[in-house]
Amino acid sequence: MKLSQFKFNLPESLIAHNPSDKRDESRLMVLHRDSGKIEHKIFKDVLDYFDDQDVMILNNTKVFPARLYGNKEKTGATIEVFLLRELNKELRLWDVLVDPARKIRVGNKLYFGDDDLLIAEVVDNTTSRGRTIRFLFD
Repeated sequence: MKLSQFKFNLPESLIAHNPSDKRDESRLMVLHRDSGKIEHKIFKDVLDYFDDQDVMILNNTKVFPARLYGNKEKTGATIEVFLLRELNKELRLWDVLVDPARKIRVGNKLYFGDDDLLIAEVVDNTTSRGRTIRFLFD
């Protein structure tokens, strides 16, 4: 399967920009695999499509602001850091992706925010764009 197979025209008017006041009245599109027929329902109708043998898995993950823009020490080059996962809370270590990666080396300090008060130090390379960084703050 190729990613290009997922390209389709989605009119802006069909994209929800705010959640429904009554969450169970959110729109629900039902695709019948056997016939290809599409129905438009509301979410509280979802139980009509389950039987006793079905299992529903809920994903309660949360999104956090993971993209930081900053500057590299000395050169002031603009860098982007994408936080992937916290490795060690006490040591403030994070697994990140950096761009442009070729300019970010172990030992570099990175400064974030208008006043450069948030500082991180690159402590390891992990992949071609991956780094481990330590945030330096109290």
